[in-house]
Amino acid sequence: MKNLAIAGGAPLRSAPFTLRRTMGEEERAAVNAVMDSDQLSSFFGSPGDQWLGGPKVKEFEAKWAKKYGFKHAISVNSWTTGLQTAVGAMGIGPGDEVIVSPYTMSASATAILFYGGIPVFADVDPDTYNLTAETIAQRITPRTKAIMLVHIFGQACDMDPIMELARRHKLKVIEDGAQSPGVHYKGRPVGAIGDVGGFSLNYHKHIHTGEGGMLVTNDDQVALRCQLIRNHAENLVEAQGVTDLTNMIGSNYRLTELQAAIGICQLDRLDGYLATRRRLAARLGEQLAGIPGIQAAQVADGAEHAYYVYPIKYDASVTGIPRALFARAVNAELPVPGHPEQVGLAPAYVRPLYLAPLYQKKIAIGGQGFPWTVNADVDYDYRKGLCPVVERLHEEQMLLTMLVREPLSEADIDDFAAAIRKVLAHKDELAGLA
Repeated sequence: MKNLAIAGGAPLRSAPFTLRRTMGEEERAAVNAVMDSDQLSSFFGSPGDQWLGGPKVKEFEAKWAKKYGFKHAISVNSWTTGLQTAVGAMGIGPGDEVIVSPYTMSASATAILFYGGIPVFADVDPDTYNLTAETIAQRITPRTKAIMLVHIFGQACDMDPIMELARRHKLKVIEDGAQSPGVHYKGRPVGAIGDVGGFSLNYHKHIHTGEGGMLVTNDDQVALRCQLIRNHAENLVEAQGVTDLTNMIGSNYRLTELQAAIGICQLDRLDGYLATRRRLAARLGEQLAGIPGIQAAQVADGAEHAYYVYPIKYDASVTGIPRALFARAVNAELPVPGHPEQVGLAPAYVRPLYLAPLYQKKIAIGGQGFPWTVNADVDYDYRKGLCPVVERLHEEQMLLTMLVREPLSEADIDDFAAAIRKVLAHKDELAGLA
């Protein structure tokens, strides 16, 4: 008789994991109130009281800023446009280099290209998966203008040495906190430790408005430039007394009153979500401790983790099971998923960004190689081997699970960990299944 479900045995668990539900009666009432007002958006793209939006947008921004002590919060209609806004506000222009992680969603880097900047990819720490001062320093050149940090999976970067490095080289710092709302580093909320940063509000993040984002900064001028880029800057610079027209071509990145009303309700739940995820992550860490070939999520000293997902570093040379097969075998012990949040393990994360055709062919804006042609004397290297830690994580080591999310319980975590132990205990049954 076989023990493993993938080999024909009985699965460890039959009941599906409970799916996360994020919308409640509070959101429904808030949306209905906006509907009754008949003001679904209150922005005007011209000077006047409404260039900063309507009452719900302003309330949402003020609530976010007050909650974490940011001087300014500026809502946008997606975090992709938020990143573009942040890059524009930093004055990035054609040929300016911005150092960024290749182990992140593609928009972290394409936001740089949007203004003609050139992404320069640095490797990450093998345990936190974030950029470090050491990996960043290796990529700084006279053309470097900024650093784009990504607090990946919800863990804060080690900010103090990075900020010291940035000050020494007079570099701007943008924090991509898409996956890390409410996270602190040594008591300070991430997002505005650098010059500007922010968070994603799309549907699978901690809190969401369907789509959306929230920029944060403690700099008055940066905030103004973000507000202008969000809403047709070219029409408003004179009224706002702006004389530096760098990147002051705006767009429509505005959040609606409906989305803001939802966000106001959602923000009240964030502390509870973070507490639940940290409790479940701690339980999973305890369960995985000491299992050969399995490294639980590491949290750096002074940093908090939001556990957007839970990363596990896997070593097939220790377990004797190829990563993809291991994930399949663990998932077979759990119910057949009808939703990604019910999947126990997903092998890998994103492919290193520099391996995409965009960077391999250096074709982004137009068809003639802009913006790389601006620095025609520089051979930008995007070849395989550029960031060996990231490539190793992608090809061999990284496993991710969403099973540390509300409304799951410690019992659910125990079942997940038991499935991992069961597969490792009966790995001889996997012979021939690779």
